[in-house]
Amino acid sequence: MRLKLLIIILLTVCFGNKSNAQQDKIITNYMYDQMSINPGETGINDGICATTIYRNQWDKVSRAPNSTLLNVEANMNRFFPGGLGISLYADRIGFAAQNSVLLNYSYPLELTGYGVLGIGVGIGIMNYGYNPLWEPPQQGTVGIDMTLPDSWSATSVDMNFGIFFKGDADYYVGLSSTHISETAISSNSSISNDDYDPRRHYYVMGGKVFRGIGPGDIKADALLRTDFAQTAFEVTGRYIWNNFAYGGLGLRTTEYASILLGIKPLPDLTVGYSYDITMNKLAGISRGSHEILMKYCFYIPPPPIQKSKHPRWL
Repeated sequence: MRLKLLIIILLTVCFGNKSNAQQDKIITNYMYDQMSINPGETGINDGICATTIYRNQWDKVSRAPNSTLLNVEANMNRFFPGGLGISLYADRIGFAAQNSVLLNYSYPLELTGYGVLGIGVGIGIMNYGYNPLWEPPQQGTVGIDMTLPDSWSATSVDMNFGIFFKGDADYYVGLSSTHISETAISSNSSISNDDYDPRRHYYVMGGKVFRGIGPGDIKADALLRTDFAQTAFEVTGRYIWNNFAYGGLGLRTTEYASILLGIKPLPDLTVGYSYDITMNKLAGISRGSHEILMKYCFYIPPPPIQKSKHPRWL
């Protein structure tokens, strides 16, 4: 119990007052969440795709992070060059809550014989709120300390930028940055000087498909993230059997080893689950981290070829 209480206090200290720690979300299924951290990927693939991911981090730890993500993106090349997308994200940790909405656009550059380079930008808003539930001492006449942070919520502008290259030879690479503006979100409280400073994060990502390995393919993905206060590197390998089901393993340098499973009950629908094995000091009380994902893509058929029936054009 004391350890759990200590964890709650540490989370409150880190996220309740001026925050300078790494703040961007951690998603084990990052290969399905490329647009929200690299807008250059927006609509680079055909069709209209919607992806939702729910993450329950450090299961059984009170007030541990819980995250929900929804990405919707569309290839708009049949109407105008580029891709459009929207990313919605909600995160709860300790007494803090973060919600963000980003609109993304990517302009494609066709590199004949090599692939497509997407140059993208994401612009939106981020809302950060803090709602503490302080428990005063039950004995004596001491009341609540009025200097403790009170509930507050504020919103600021947020912006991302990224470039994403999709190669013709079944590989991709990307470089991006989130929270470019680093706009502080302040409580404007007369009691305490609470604020939330989004740190600029940098991402390098890449992956490749190795085809014809038995009855399926092997997909390898890697992601490096840093805000120059903390750096994490993760690598994932999955075996995709007959484009119907997959299983794989992942490793994150900071604290986790992961197991990933997925299935495609329909040709354009992917349902996946991942379990992170906690390997840090929380291993004694946490039952790991869970993620559930669902991705569905819809493809608009090309317009029919119009044939003239005029005798002159027969």
